[in-house]
Amino acid sequence: MKNQKKISNKKFYNKIFIKICRIFGYEIIDQSTYEVPTLNKKINETLSIPGKNSVTIPLGKLQITRRVKSLKIIFRSCTSELIMDQNKKRIFDKDKNEYTFRSLNSLLNAINEANKHFNNINFEIVVTDTNSHKNDLNKILSILKKYPIKSELISINLEDFKDKILGNYTQAKFANMANLYTSLLLVKNDTNDLIYFCEDDYIHTKDSITEMLFSYEKLSTIFKKEIVLIPSDYPFLYTKNHLTKIFLGHKKHWRLIDESLVTFFTSKEVVLEYFDNFMQMATKWEDPWEKPLHDIYQKVPCFSPIPSLSVHCANINSVFGLSPNIDWKKVWDENEDF
Repeated sequence: MKNQKKISNKKFYNKIFIKICRIFGYEIIDQSTYEVPTLNKKINETLSIPGKNSVTIPLGKLQITRRVKSLKIIFRSCTSELIMDQNKKRIFDKDKNEYTFRSLNSLLNAINEANKHFNNINFEIVVTDTNSHKNDLNKILSILKKYPIKSELISINLEDFKDKILGNYTQAKFANMANLYTSLLLVKNDTNDLIYFCEDDYIHTKDSITEMLFSYEKLSTIFKKEIVLIPSDYPFLYTKNHLTKIFLGHKKHWRLIDESLVTFFTSKEVVLEYFDNFMQMATKWEDPWEKPLHDIYQKVPCFSPIPSLSVHCANINSVFGLSPNIDWKKVWDENEDF
C-alpha cells in the first residue's frame, strides 16, 4: 500500500510541476517516455507553435518575432516546352505537361499538409500560364478544383509584352520573361505576406511548405531580417569550393548559399525592395539569367534545405537536376493525377 501511495503522490506532484511549467512558459522533457509532457507530444512530433515559438531538441525554445501571416504561390506554367533551348530529355522521360500536372499536385498536397499546422494563415495559389494547350489548361483547372484552396488560372497573352520585352529572343525565353513579368506585377499589387515563385517542373515533398513556413519564421527571427528560401538542394551547389554556414530549421538543415535558379520563397517586402532587380530578369535576358537574383543574395540571406524539399525535373545528368539522398521516384509516383 505504501508503494501505491508513493506512486500516487509522485503522479500528483508531477502534474502540479507540469502545470507550473506551462504557466511560466517552460517546456520539460521526460527522457524515459520520449515525451514533452507540457505539450502532450512525443519528442519527434512538431513541438513548435506557428507565430509564437520554435522548439528544437536539445537547443530549446526560440521566441518568434517574425510571424507569417499569409502565403501566395505563383506557379508559372507552360506545358508545351521541354527544356529551355535544349533538346535534352528530363528525368522520367515524360511529356512536358506531365511534369506540370505532378508539380501542381505536389504543391497542393504540401499546402494541405501545411494547413494542419498553420491553420490561421491564408493560402492562395495562382497559375500564370503561357502557351499551354486548351486541354492542358482544363486539366490544370480540374486539379485546382480538387483542393479547398483559393486558386486562379491566368492565361498570358504574349502580344501584350512586345513593347515591354525588347530584344531578339527565342519563343521559350520570351514566354519565360513574360510569365515572370506577370508574376512580379501580381505581387506588386497584392497584400499577401510571403510569396513563393515556383516553376512547373519542381516536384515537392509533402512536408515542403510546412518546413519552409516554420523555417522562414525561425531563420528570419535569428537574422532579424527578411530572407529567401530555395526548395531544392541543387547539385550545382556542390561543384564549387565555397564556404557556407549550416543552420537548423524546423526539421531540416538549411545551408547559406549565394546562387539559385528562379524558383524561390521570400516576402513581398523583399520583392518590393528589389523590384528593379527582379524586373531585370523579366525584361532583358543576360547569361546567367539568374544574375540579378544572385546580386540580391549578397544583401538578403538565402538558404537551401539539406536534404531537399523538391526536385527540379531537369536531365538526370545535369548539375541543375536531381537533388541527392531522396527517393524521387517515390515522390514522383505519389503525385500522379489519376
